[in-house]
Amino acid sequence: MDSTTIYVKEAISSGAIQTLESLLLQSEGIERAIVDTDDGEVKVEFDRNKISHDQIILKLEEHGLNVTK
Repeated sequence: MDSTTIYVKEAISSGAIQTLESLLLQSEGIERAIVDTDDGEVKVEFDRNKISHDQIILKLEEHGLNVTK
Protein backbone atom coordinates (compact mmCIF):
# COMPACT_ATOMS: atom_id res chain seq x y z
CA MET A 1 0.00 0.00 0.00
CA ASP A 2 1.34 3.40 -0.99
CA SER A 3 0.49 6.72 0.58
CA THR A 4 0.59 10.32 -0.53
CA THR A 5 -0.17 13.70 0.97
CA ILE A 6 -1.88 16.41 -1.02
CA TYR A 7 -3.44 19.72 -0.07
CA VAL A 8 -6.94 20.69 -1.14
CA LYS A 9 -7.77 24.36 -0.67
CA GLU A 10 -11.49 23.70 -0.13
CA ALA A 11 -10.98 20.94 2.46
CA ILE A 12 -11.59 23.18 5.45
CA SER A 13 -15.40 23.03 5.61
CA SER A 14 -17.51 20.01 6.46
CA GLY A 15 -19.40 19.98 3.14
CA ALA A 16 -16.24 20.10 1.06
CA ILE A 17 -14.62 17.43 3.20
CA GLN A 18 -17.59 15.08 2.75
CA THR A 19 -17.46 15.62 -1.03
CA LEU A 20 -13.72 15.04 -1.08
CA GLU A 21 -13.87 11.87 1.00
CA SER A 22 -16.75 10.54 -1.10
CA LEU A 23 -14.84 11.15 -4.35
CA LEU A 24 -11.75 9.46 -3.03
CA LEU A 25 -13.33 6.46 -1.35
CA GLN A 26 -15.49 5.67 -4.39
CA SER A 27 -12.35 5.37 -6.50
CA GLU A 28 -11.01 1.88 -7.08
CA GLY A 29 -7.66 1.43 -5.39
CA ILE A 30 -8.09 4.04 -2.66
CA GLU A 31 -8.21 2.39 0.73
CA ARG A 32 -8.23 5.35 3.10
CA ALA A 33 -8.42 9.15 3.07
CA ILE A 34 -7.82 11.32 6.12
CA VAL A 35 -8.47 15.07 5.97
CA ASP A 36 -6.92 17.64 8.32
CA THR A 37 -9.42 20.49 8.46
CA ASP A 38 -6.88 22.98 9.79
CA ASP A 39 -4.88 23.22 6.58
CA GLY A 40 -6.63 21.08 3.97
CA GLU A 41 -4.01 18.33 4.17
CA VAL A 42 -5.28 15.02 2.79
CA LYS A 43 -3.44 11.77 3.42
CA VAL A 44 -4.42 9.05 0.99
CA GLU A 45 -3.53 5.36 1.14
CA PHE A 46 -3.88 3.65 -2.22
CA ASP A 47 -2.92 0.63 -4.29
CA ARG A 48 -0.65 1.91 -7.06
CA ASN A 49 -1.52 -1.12 -9.18
CA LYS A 50 -5.08 0.26 -9.44
CA ILE A 51 -4.65 4.05 -9.29
CA SER A 52 -1.70 6.45 -9.44
CA HIS A 53 -0.91 9.62 -7.52
CA ASP A 54 -1.49 11.65 -10.70
CA GLN A 55 -4.85 9.97 -11.32
CA ILE A 56 -5.95 10.88 -7.79
CA ILE A 57 -5.06 14.54 -8.35
CA LEU A 58 -6.71 14.58 -11.78
CA LYS A 59 -9.92 13.12 -10.35
CA LEU A 60 -10.11 15.86 -7.71
CA GLU A 61 -9.32 18.62 -10.20
CA GLU A 62 -12.00 17.33 -12.57
CA HIS A 63 -14.49 17.95 -9.76
CA GLY A 64 -13.37 21.56 -9.33
CA LEU A 65 -11.10 21.14 -6.33
CA ASN A 66 -7.87 23.12 -6.08
CA VAL A 67 -5.06 20.67 -5.40
CA THR A 68 -1.42 21.27 -4.54
CA LYS A 69 1.13 18.50 -4.14
